[in-house]
Amino acid sequence: MNKIYVDNAATTRVDDEVLKEMIPCYSDIYGNPSSIYTLGRDAKKSIEIARDKVATVLNANPDEIYFTGCGTEADNMALIGNAYANKKKGNHIITSKIEHPAILDTCKFLETQGFEVSYIDVDEDGIIKMDNLKKAIKESTILISVMFANNEIGTIQPIEEIGALAKEKKIPFHTDAVQAVGNIQIDVDRFNIDLLSLSAHKFHGPKGVGALYIRKGTKIDKLMHGGHQERNKRAGTENVAGIVGLGRAIEIAYENIDEHNQHLASLRDYYFEQLNQHIPHIKINGDATRRLPGNTNVSFQFIEGEGILLNLDAKGIYASSGSACTSGSLDPSHVLLAIGLSHELAHGSLRITFGKYNTKEEVDYIVSSLVEIVIKLREMSPLYEEFLKGGK
Repeated sequence: MNKIYVDNAATTRVDDEVLKEMIPCYSDIYGNPSSIYTLGRDAKKSIEIARDKVATVLNANPDEIYFTGCGTEADNMALIGNAYANKKKGNHIITSKIEHPAILDTCKFLETQGFEVSYIDVDEDGIIKMDNLKKAIKESTILISVMFANNEIGTIQPIEEIGALAKEKKIPFHTDAVQAVGNIQIDVDRFNIDLLSLSAHKFHGPKGVGALYIRKGTKIDKLMHGGHQERNKRAGTENVAGIVGLGRAIEIAYENIDEHNQHLASLRDYYFEQLNQHIPHIKINGDATRRLPGNTNVSFQFIEGEGILLNLDAKGIYASSGSACTSGSLDPSHVLLAIGLSHELAHGSLRITFGKYNTKEEVDYIVSSLVEIVIKLREMSPLYEEFLKGGK
């Protein structure tokens, strides 16, 4: 049976070159980076080399890069750290309705701590409404946080426009770029980004390591206490192997980013083309062109995404119905509801996200499998039976 992995928005396979670079950190360069002897200094040097690589990709200074345990920690550090550091200035935060749970749940927590949060609407393609963003700004606004690209529908936000507005209003701007890093050229100066979160396992690096870019002069209170690592911003012994892996993975991603994006976009567009030819009653979710190159999100009318996933799994195809962080929930995607889909259509969504190891032949197998699965599931669907009888 074929084994086809097309859930690269959830996580990616570690690149062989990345793994190769990490191994010495377990066998040779295993010292504690805080130790002053040679073995510790070698580990510390490896961290700083990785820090330089991340800074180069983002057009940042190395001392503006702080390593974390994951993208979620970086988001928490950005939002909570900023909120606590600036609570004397104000208590108002602005974000969008389609953010990752790492942002939305953190905002909900901050609301219990006396902070006010405005959740901005998006249009039917998932693009934030700039007029609403402008109107939401208050004297008490201390942070704007809008994701760079959505993890479910792939929509890329007008980050440069948002950054310019934030700079004009002298409000710090954070972006969750976990899905964007590795797929989009990002210049923190050009986009006026003050805080940026990323995670290694989204671009063929290891799990358990991320980073937060903090523009020099941006106030952030630390969340982790007990040590002075990461220039006193994040306590705890550093994950040297993970950080080295992150550095190598981001380096590889941007060495071939144009070729990489062209490959992903060709698979995405071919998949959409084949679906439209062979399966009726579908809806492509997200902006047609302003989206991540490997992202596809499609709703299949009259059936549920869970049924599609289970049948795909039986055929050796590994996909998703939405965010991996909410996969255990029976509720429909908050992202799909925010762009105007009905509960029924949202429940029938399938997210396939291509990666560098996928091929056109795999797309053909996926589509042929979906044709078979959709026919089978619709034959059992009372909604489809009603539709065929001319019902609504």
